[in-house]
Amino acid sequence: MMQQTMLRVKDPARSLDFYTRILGMTLLQKIDFPSMHFTLYFLGYEEKLEIPVDIRERTAWTFSRRATIELTHNWGSESDENLSYHNGNNEPRGFGHIGIAVPDVYTACKLFEDQGVTFVKKPASGKMKDLAFIQDPDGYWIEILSPNNMVSLMSP
Repeated sequence: MMQQTMLRVKDPARSLDFYTRILGMTLLQKIDFPSMHFTLYFLGYEEKLEIPVDIRERTAWTFSRRATIELTHNWGSESDENLSYHNGNNEPRGFGHIGIAVPDVYTACKLFEDQGVTFVKKPASGKMKDLAFIQDPDGYWIEILSPNNMVSLMSP
């Protein structure tokens, strides 16, 4: 199973707000590493009621979830005006994006637009219609797609 994708984030407050409030994810667990000066935040699409309270159970449960996002915050990065993370879509290219499936791309994008989310591509623009790309606070790209529309995107 694909368990996690790790993204470095500069400001965890901004990133957590984006991934929980804007994308509707749930914070599954926060793990601090004081001796190494960083914190991990695990997010996924899980019900809060399912999250175990006991720390050992919660940790095992967190690492058994499918397709989570691990946001890594190196302490102090939020105060470094010169720091920004490479989103993988500028030269040299590398990492591309993560994908989020929604029932209706246009409805989701209207909600994102109302929240002031930055768009890379709106669903009606470009050669591939009916999918969008937005950016998180660190500039990482997130594809917004509807599973039911993907077949039509693949047709010549």
